[in-house]
Amino acid sequence: MDKGFGQFCPVAVACEIFAARWTPIILRELLAGSVQFNDIHRGMPAISRALLARRLRELEAAGVVKREAARGKGIRYELTEAGREFRSVLEPLGVWGQRWGQRAERRNLDPEFLMWNMRRRIARDALPPRRIVVELNFRGVPAEHRGYRVFWLVLTSAEVDLCVKDPGFEVDLYVDARLDSMVRVWLGDTTWRSVVRDGSVRIAGARELVKAFPSWLLRSHFADVPRVAVE
Repeated sequence: MDKGFGQFCPVAVACEIFAARWTPIILRELLAGSVQFNDIHRGMPAISRALLARRLRELEAAGVVKREAARGKGIRYELTEAGREFRSVLEPLGVWGQRWGQRAERRNLDPEFLMWNMRRRIARDALPPRRIVVELNFRGVPAEHRGYRVFWLVLTSAEVDLCVKDPGFEVDLYVDARLDSMVRVWLGDTTWRSVVRDGSVRIAGARELVKAFPSWLLRSHFADVPRVAVE
């Protein structure tokens, strides 16, 4: 554990656990349902695997996270009662960031992070009664980004898979999009209709699927928080 504040104040004691770099993001991933190490890492790819392992050990030592053997191989990470209580801390932080933060700056644009979050927010009950495969190609990705730019969503009412390699199924919908436009839709800063109208997002496929596609993709959990113009 990093050196603390040297104070017995409850705020200081809590921050010694919560405010360490990356720890709130690890908690966000655990609260969102990630339990495997690799899944937690996919939600925060900029952290090194070594540092993630260290932070998880620290959270376990603090009684916030518990480990248990997963079925087959590997370890599952789950929040304890103390860890789950951090939801009441992270929720207002997200509301504040949505209302006041400058979020969609170029340095924050990451197609892998966007897709990892989008795959959690699929309205599976609205999907057709068959498998739908969507190929998404992102334009306007920052040059310094070294990761993937093309993704496949394999959608069924039972599960949603995100692939970074062609899954080998026939593609039903093709989405060609500027990354910043998709992020702004995800965050609730603009609408599907607007980005389709201005051409920054293009969707191709059977007409009924093109029309239905936006209704399958729910926006960010915080998208409905009203923005405040920052002067």
